[in-house]
Amino acid sequence: MRILVVEDDTRMAGLLSRALRESGYAVDVVGDGGEAVDHAAYGTYDLMILDILLEGIDGFAVCRSVRRSESTLPILMLSARSEIADRVRGLNEGADDYLAKPFAVEELRARVGALLRRRSLPTQITLTVGDIRLDRGKRSVEVRGRVVELTGKEYSLLEYILLNRGRIVTRHEIAEHVWDEHFDPFSNLIEVYVGRLRQKIDASSRPGEPSFLTTRRGEGYFVEDLRRGPD
Repeated sequence: MRILVVEDDTRMAGLLSRALRESGYAVDVVGDGGEAVDHAAYGTYDLMILDILLEGIDGFAVCRSVRRSESTLPILMLSARSEIADRVRGLNEGADDYLAKPFAVEELRARVGALLRRRSLPTQITLTVGDIRLDRGKRSVEVRGRVVELTGKEYSLLEYILLNRGRIVTRHEIAEHVWDEHFDPFSNLIEVYVGRLRQKIDASSRPGEPSFLTTRRGEGYFVEDLRRGPD
């Protein structure tokens, strides 16, 4: 899952990005309203966290612009303002939720998780492929009924691969959706995480079974779509 954080306060932007990355999300940060509109229009984001108080175009205007483009991108609006009028205005401009500062990091994560689940189709809440069952609500993974402990980034990688089961997922797509725009394309980090994920999942699979994840040299990674009905 990839999140766009629009915040011109460096300290707050750092807090938000750290909290979200620790939860396994890919995060891009911009501090300018106009830049935020461009990112929302041309980027592939699952959620926008938008502060009202920005230089130039404020958060209300950014929200209006995103909604004019008929974007369904979920927007969580942030502000030091706690007045009901501001919250009502933000929601009327098209925001999906509103969080007043100061807030607890746990509440931020809960709000983000709720918005992302709300955006997901009902058939995508639980992903089941072969013996693997990924619960997006609980952010948990089981193989043959046994819980597999994954780091936040390992979970995000598995989630993205399973969402795209039945087709080859390229390295570039993984970098874009699981990491962020600052990812070093020459790094072997993706290969390292794929190796860790494969090791953890395969360890709980049936003895002698091939890996759930196939590497297609020069193309990317592939998980066969083994669904036998809706999730």
